[in-house]
Amino acid sequence: MGVTEKTLTALNGIPFGNMIGAPLSACIQAQQEAAVTTVDFIRSVGLNTKTTKSIEKVKGEDGKEKEVEVEIEENEAIYVYFNFVQNGRKVNISVPLLTILPIPYIAINTVDISFKATVNGTESSSSTFSSSFEKNKETTTKKAGLGWFKAKSTNMKTTISTKRDSSSTRESNYSIEATIDVAVHASQDSMPAGMSKVLELLGSAMDICDPNGELTVNETEFVVEKKEDKAELIVSYKTPQGLYVTDSSVKVLKSGTTEVELKTKTDTEKYYELTEGNYTVKGGDSKEIPIVVKVAKQ
Repeated sequence: MGVTEKTLTALNGIPFGNMIGAPLSACIQAQQEAAVTTVDFIRSVGLNTKTTKSIEKVKGEDGKEKEVEVEIEENEAIYVYFNFVQNGRKVNISVPLLTILPIPYIAINTVDISFKATVNGTESSSSTFSSSFEKNKETTTKKAGLGWFKAKSTNMKTTISTKRDSSSTRESNYSIEATIDVAVHASQDSMPAGMSKVLELLGSAMDICDPNGELTVNETEFVVEKKEDKAELIVSYKTPQGLYVTDSSVKVLKSGTTEVELKTKTDTEKYYELTEGNYTVKGGDSKEIPIVVKVAKQ
């Protein structure tokens, strides 16, 4: 295996998936937390949460309908009110709080990931070879003699041995080093289309009101053909907070003493039936002079 192949093998051991995927996963998690922060800000700062109870009909286990009480959570935009002078008179303006506060909406624009890998390998190998050879040889030589000479013998022993040792060592060094740089760029992003539309609607909901309330009627003088004929008086009262009310906040008095009952056609159509006479119309806690209404026979 050459140096290049060894280097590639070492690079394969670097967890590139974690090095690239981990920062991206962290950015996604951060983006999720930023979105939750935006929702919490809108709920805690710009909305009032009210819980109301209502009766709904549901089917029980026996298949019969029964009435149960359920809680309904309603969110109402918080308004702030300012007084200022317009056309020589003091007026009151109501503004949704969300339209004058910067809503935190942080978005990650770009994520730059760069890494550097340095590979230095370490490898060592050694080999040893040893061999030996030994051979022993013993010989006996006899020589004959004459007369008083005796025969003589000679012993000869020969030993042959050889030994060969060899060794080799090969060593090379490698090391692996990887560094990663992550740069995240985030900024205040534009509002989503839905939130932009909500803010646009809230912006158009800004209203200028009279600090004393505004009381209006459809007519101040009515003419009837007969004494028993009745005229329909429609009254609207706009509170200093910009709400129109037609119920208990409004009073219609005949001759300044007798209160006229409010009639209802539908939830949005309410009126007073007036016969011949003089009436005064008062609007709740309005400090304005009551409106005088007259009903005369033709």
